[in-house]
Formats: sequence, C-alpha cells, structure tokens
Amino acid sequence: MKRLNRKTFFTIFLLISSFLIIGIVLYNVQNYKREYENVERNLNKINRMMPEDRSDHVHKEFDNMIIMDYEVYTVYLNNNEIDKIVSHSNSTSDFDINSISNKVLKSSKNTNVGNLYINKYSYNKMNNTIVIINTKNINIKLTKLLVISAILLILLETIIYFISKLITDWITKPAYDSFKKQKEFIADASHELKTPLAIIMASSDELSGTSNQKYIDNIKYESDRMNKLITNLLDLSKLENGVSKQLYKNENISKIVNKICLTFESVAYEKSVGIDTDIEDDINYKCIKEDIEKLLSILIDNAIKHSYKDTNIKVIMHKKKNSINIEVINSGDAIKKEDEEKIFERFYRVDKSRNRSDNRYGLGLAIAKSIVVNHNGTIEATSSSGNTVFRVVLK
Repeated sequence: MKRLNRKTFFTIFLLISSFLIIGIVLYNVQNYKREYENVERNLNKINRMMPEDRSDHVHKEFDNMIIMDYEVYTVYLNNNEIDKIVSHSNSTSDFDINSISNKVLKSSKNTNVGNLYINKYSYNKMNNTIVIINTKNINIKLTKLLVISAILLILLETIIYFISKLITDWITKPAYDSFKKQKEFIADASHELKTPLAIIMASSDELSGTSNQKYIDNIKYESDRMNKLITNLLDLSKLENGVSKQLYKNENISKIVNKICLTFESVAYEKSVGIDTDIEDDINYKCIKEDIEKLLSILIDNAIKHSYKDTNIKVIMHKKKNSINIEVINSGDAIKKEDEEKIFERFYRVDKSRNRSDNRYGLGLAIAKSIVVNHNGTIEATSSSGNTVFRVVLK
C-alpha cells in the first residue's frame, strides 16, 4: 500500500513539476533570446546608419544621434588606434569605454555578443569603427529574472508537493480502505479461528490411542497446518500495521544471528546441509530482537529447504558505513528472474505442489519483508552461478 502511495505521489508530483519547469525555462529562454536579438540588431543598425560621407557636418549629425534603450558608443579608429569615442546615449554610468575599446581593438573577433548572463559588453568592428553596447543592465535584468524564477519555482514546488499529497490521498483512498478492510478481515478471522482450532487439537489429543487413531492423526496433522497458517497470518497482519518505535532497543545483532545459526544446525544436518558463518563481532543495532530472530529464522529455514544435499549455506553479516549487510547464500535451484520480486508477495509460491506438501503457504518471505521494511531496510533475492542470495540491508 505504501508503495502504491509513493508511486502515485511521485507520478503526480513529477508530472506537474515537469510542466512548471518547462514553462519557466521557456520563459527565461524567450527573454534571453529577445535581449540577444535586440543587442545584435542594434549593433547592425548603427553600422548600417553610419554615413559613408566623411564630411564634418554629416558625421556630426550621426554623432549626435541618441539610442534610447541602450548605452551605445561609436569608436573611431585611425591607423588601428583610437581616434575618437562618441556616446549615443544620455545615460552616464561607470562603464569604462576607454579600457573596453582597447580590449576590443586587440581582440581577433570582429563581432561578439557573447553570453548576456556573463558578458558586460558587446561589440561589432567594421572598417575604421567599432560599435560597443554596454550590456551590464541586460546582464542584471536577466540574472534578476533567473533568481526570481528560481524563488518562484521553489514556492510553487512546495505548493505542488502539498497538492500532490492531497490528490494522492484522494486517489488511493478507495484502495487503502479496501486493503485495510482486507487486513482487518484476515486478523479478525484468524483470531476467531484460533479458539475452535485449539479445542479441536485438544480433543484429538484426548482421543489418542483409540481404534480410530488413523483419523485422529489426520485431524492433528491438518490442525497443525491450520495453526501454522493462522499464526503466520496474525504475524503478517501485525507487522503490516507497523510497530511502535518505543519497542526498538539497542541489541547485539551479532549474537542474535550467531544464536539463530546455531539453532538451525541440527535441522540443516538432517537435510545433509552445513551452515558456514562469517559474522562480524559486536555489531549493535536498534531493533526488535524477536523480529530479527524471526527474519533470520525464515531466511535460513528457506535456504535449508531449497539447498542441494551435501552443500553448505553461508550466513554473512558485516557493518558498512551507514548500514548492516546480511546475506544468506545457498546452492540450489535458481529463482527465475521474473520471480525475484514476486516471492516476497503474500501467498506467492514458485512451486505450488511442493510447497503445499511442505506446509508452506507463501507467507514466510512476506513476513521477512515486512520485518525489514519496519526496520527501515531493504531485502532482495538474486540467483546466479548456481547460488541464490538473499540480501538484507538495514539502515
């Protein structure tokens, strides 16, 4: 259910965010393009307007021309040196036209508009003149627009986050209600079945030794199977509802793992399977001891049941920077790639006929996953080179 909730939320959030980001990027690109084209157009415009007639009165008229929107300068050259600088704007700024004119004169480029977010001026060299535009104000304007866009994006993303949460809750509510009712039904039904089952088992014990022993044995066998199923259903229901953080205590998880491995040695021996361990000493972890014991019991029991005869199971546990890695490795039939995730689902069985005869209902690994999730960890299964690895990472 949490997975469905997360997927729905991220789908909605990313979809709306994508449209918002694309819109803001396009708006900034459009503004940049417009400013770039204006600068380029003004550079070419001044060059086109420059008179070919070199007479003083014609040049004087050109020199007195005012450009309203931009701070524009015409630099006249004589023998590749600055002869005269004319301003075509009324504004006065700290723009060092003399220094910039010398830089442009030494430049190998005839035209340079450049990056308007970085460059403070643009120029165009033609014949014996250089047209220079002060783009510092454009730089400030575009940068300011970019900063405002970023702030607006953060604010809108915050709003989108909460909107996405509301939409997600609205969409997943029917599924959540259905899932909740299903869990409640399983828990309630399991509790209700516990009492009559206990009576049946107690009655079969009382009837032992009678002439109908064959039927009594069948009753006891099926009762045991039902009891195991009900216990697993109750455990799974409890785990899926989450566990109070107050129940978590600092435990020596190395001792817990060693103890479970030791417990299963006799079971493994009966199946002609050995258990090798590589467990780092004195690893402490905040957890529920009983749940970690159950997790290891499920994984080792599963490994024993699926191991070839005369092979060894490896139980490895090491602490890394921010996690504890546990691996249970066995040699046996490989898990198909398409089943690697499904085996952690409730009631999923790869081999239905074999699992049924072994009193296995596809709940063990579902319980293991719930324990790992409750401890803020991940669990996965992979098969390669004849080995199956169950890997648990506890954060």
